[in-house]
Amino acid sequence: MRPTYAASAVLRSAAMITCVITYVIDPSKIEAFERFARRWMQLVESYGGVHHGYFLPAEGASDQAMALFSFPSLAAYEQYRQRFGSDPDFIAADRIRNESGCVLRYERTFMRPLLPERASG
Repeated sequence: MRPTYAASAVLRSAAMITCVITYVIDPSKIEAFERFARRWMQLVESYGGVHHGYFLPAEGASDQAMALFSFPSLAAYEQYRQRFGSDPDFIAADRIRNESGCVLRYERTFMRPLLPERASG
């Protein structure tokens, strides 16, 4: 999916923050993880972020997965995070993970992207 104009503006923002989540997943529960991932992609997009996708094991035995998504600023990310534990959509998305056991653990890191310069026009 190509970013929309609004998403492109977020990607050019100097204050943008990207959240990188590294997961250890249960490979036997990949379908549940994919349901969980699809739901979170929708939520990030619905609440002002740009989701860059989930990256799942492709070959061999692997229990690693990643997700990357950006918000225009840390403050915008914090507004999104305030919904955790209270918003019914967020609770339902977490329920997929909790009830299936598809995620064994995860680590969240915040990064500042350095993107290639693009010619405007």
